[in-house]
Amino acid sequence: MPPVVYIFSVQSLETHLKNRYTSEIENIYTCGDTDALFEGSISIRDSIDKNINRYLRNKPLISWGVDVKVTVTTKKGAILYPAFFENDATSLLQPDPTQIANENYKVMNEELILNVDLKVGHNTLISNTILIFYIFVSLIILYYHYRSGLIKAKQDDIEKEKEIDRLLGLKKIYTEKLMTLGQDRKKLTSEAKKIKNQMEDEKEKASRNEDGMIKEIISLEKETETNLALQIKQQEEIDSLKEKINQYTKSLQKESRQKTKNYPSIKKRFDTIYKNLSINERAINGFIDLTDDMKIKVEEIIHQLNEDPKFVSIKRKVFGKKGHETVLEVIFAYKGRLYYRKTKDSKIEVLVIGTKNTQVKDLEFLEKI
Repeated sequence: MPPVVYIFSVQSLETHLKNRYTSEIENIYTCGDTDALFEGSISIRDSIDKNINRYLRNKPLISWGVDVKVTVTTKKGAILYPAFFENDATSLLQPDPTQIANENYKVMNEELILNVDLKVGHNTLISNTILIFYIFVSLIILYYHYRSGLIKAKQDDIEKEKEIDRLLGLKKIYTEKLMTLGQDRKKLTSEAKKIKNQMEDEKEKASRNEDGMIKEIISLEKETETNLALQIKQQEEIDSLKEKINQYTKSLQKESRQKTKNYPSIKKRFDTIYKNLSINERAINGFIDLTDDMKIKVEEIIHQLNEDPKFVSIKRKVFGKKGHETVLEVIFAYKGRLYYRKTKDSKIEVLVIGTKNTQVKDLEFLEKI
């Protein structure tokens, strides 16, 4: 869009300036000392030339790349501006004031025609300024579009994590139900065997009750079949939940692989720029997890550590006890935390980059080094 808007803007500017300059030149180009014109001390052609040249000199946009061409003619076609030199022999003689006065009077009685031709040249100061302005506006729009996309991506990640937690909760509930159904199945199976044994023992004793006992057995068998069908259904739901969890797990693994791809390029850049620093792998991974604003802040601190560590504001010493090396803590962007130490060869090693949310794990890591 910037080139298209630039073209329309230049055309509109040409039209506006042409109308404005034409109106202003019409008001001033015939102005001057009327007595001097009628006395013949100055020709009307010189007066017009002087007025228009003075007007054009006072227009700063002309030096910025606006090309203005002005012509003034009489109705009969005589050119009054721009001025030109006469080559005839009479031009070398002293002009006659009476003749000049007569010519001035004739010209002033004629209708003068003013024509202003104005162009805004490309690759000039004013045109380049317009183009750079539109490019800057487009970059601002793209920047806010990128930030909104980044916020949306973070929200999607949060929603994925919530969905995984919900599915894990459902899995736990259905697992417990499945265990309960298994216990019920064992209990029903045991009862069925017990009843069958009792029925066989009572066949000889109570042949009259045989039909009733058979019906009871059939009822128990149907109940057992119903429980088995319910167990199968529960198992299918658990399998479906496992598949969904696997899909979300793969999605998170894919994002983790993307993070792993970014690690070598960031490590190479840090090793190239900050020659006086040694940056731990955990610090680089913590840097990748930061937001863009926090990355800028922490890289300012890393730059200060590389150039002159004494300008870095230290909040506290994390470890200074016997048996531990001294680790210094620096705060950035309010929630950010950076930990570093001085090595034996007088270099600085950046150990951890994190936030207030990861501070507990970061301190545990520092205790182990």
